[in-house]
Amino acid sequence: MVLSLSIATENDAAAIAVLRTAVAARLTDEYGQGHWSSEATEKGVMRGIQSSRVIVARSGGAIVGTLRLATKKPWAIDPTYFVAVQRPLYLVDMAVASNLQRQGIGRRLCEEARALAAGWPAQAIRLDAYATPAGAGGFYAKCGFREVGRVTYRKVPLIYFEALV
Repeated sequence: MVLSLSIATENDAAAIAVLRTAVAARLTDEYGQGHWSSEATEKGVMRGIQSSRVIVARSGGAIVGTLRLATKKPWAIDPTYFVAVQRPLYLVDMAVASNLQRQGIGRRLCEEARALAAGWPAQAIRLDAYATPAGAGGFYAKCGFREVGRVTYRKVPLIYFEALV
C-alpha cells in the first residue's frame, strides 16, 4: 500500500470525523458501549486542526489514519506519572480505518508524530489508552512508548504511556 503522511488542513475535517466515527462504531460493535463510543463531529475535528497538529495518513487520496498532537493536557492525564519535562505533547484522537489495521499505518503515524515532536521542539509525547480489551496499550508498547502507570479515572481504567523525544 502506498501511504503518504501530512499535516491535516481544514479541508480534511469532514473525512477525519467520518473515519474516527467509523472506528468508534466498530469498537462499540465489538466491545460494547464505552468511552470509545463517541461520535466525532466535523466541528470538533476543525477545532483540533486549529489548536493542534493533526497528522493524516492517505492511501489513494483517502484518509485512512489520523492522530492529533496537542500541547494542552487532556483531562485524564495525571502529570505526576510522567518524566518531568517543560514541553510535553499529548497524542490523542488516533484512528486507523478498521479494515486497514495491522498494516503499519498506526506505526507510521506514531513515527511521524515523534519526528514532528522533535522539531516542535517537544521533549516527550504522552498518552492514555483504555486498559480494556478495546484499548490499544499493546500497540503503543510495540511502537516504543513506555508504560508509566495505570489509573482509574472516573471509573475508566487507563494506561499511561510516554515516549521521550
